[in-house]
Amino acid sequence: MLKKLLKYDLKYTFKFLLVFYVLAIIFALLARAFLGTENSFVLNIFGEIFRGASISMMFSIGINNLMRMWVWFKNRVYGDESYLTHTLPIEKRTHYLSKIITSVITMFVSVAVIALTLIVGFGTKENLEFIKQTFDMMTENYGGEFIIFVVSILFVLFLELLNALQCGFTGIIMGYRMYDKKIGFSVFFGFLTYMISQGAALAVVFLASAVKGDINTLFSAGNANFETLKGFIYIALSAYTAIIIINCIINIKLFKKGVNVD
Repeated sequence: MLKKLLKYDLKYTFKFLLVFYVLAIIFALLARAFLGTENSFVLNIFGEIFRGASISMMFSIGINNLMRMWVWFKNRVYGDESYLTHTLPIEKRTHYLSKIITSVITMFVSVAVIALTLIVGFGTKENLEFIKQTFDMMTENYGGEFIIFVVSILFVLFLELLNALQCGFTGIIMGYRMYDKKIGFSVFFGFLTYMISQGAALAVVFLASAVKGDINTLFSAGNANFETLKGFIYIALSAYTAIIIINCIINIKLFKKGVNVD
């Protein structure tokens, strides 16, 4: 049943996001084509306009990915479609896991589309050559660890987005347990949960700095080195992973207590 729910959730979400994906890539292609035209002031102006439009679409992809999942969760569980959701013989845990897995998949795809848009729109020969030279220099100095380090940074950023999304789910679940001003309480509880999660992540970092003193050098200008940065990223990675798992368990338990639909 999880597979069927997941298919339905993905179809709904991608049907909306696909518009932004296509527009972002089209604007990036147009920007690349117009800016690649030499000795044409007018075409270069159009190129800059299309480049700005592609940047706008990239921001829209990120924002709408979060907003669409929150709206979808609210409508499916507490809104117009809630009757169908709660009459199906499916565990609430399965409903919630479907939303989380859908969020992970759509965010991965959105990040990939944003990366593709950046390559198409800004990946000039000079820029790509600069990135290649920088990457070669870093891998020569630090070997394969640098690749793992870069991937870890990207994954931490991804977990930060996933944490924000799930905190929004927490806010909706708790807000709709209220009898009045449910949307306002949802925003409040979501923001409060997010701040608590960020505080927990900072607490883990400070605790780690007390145990592993070299992390403190990150807060001293000019004293950080690669090994220290690597340790900090791995700690952040572990902290966000633990926070997301704990929050997921809490949300499922809250969800199982029942809901007050509109």
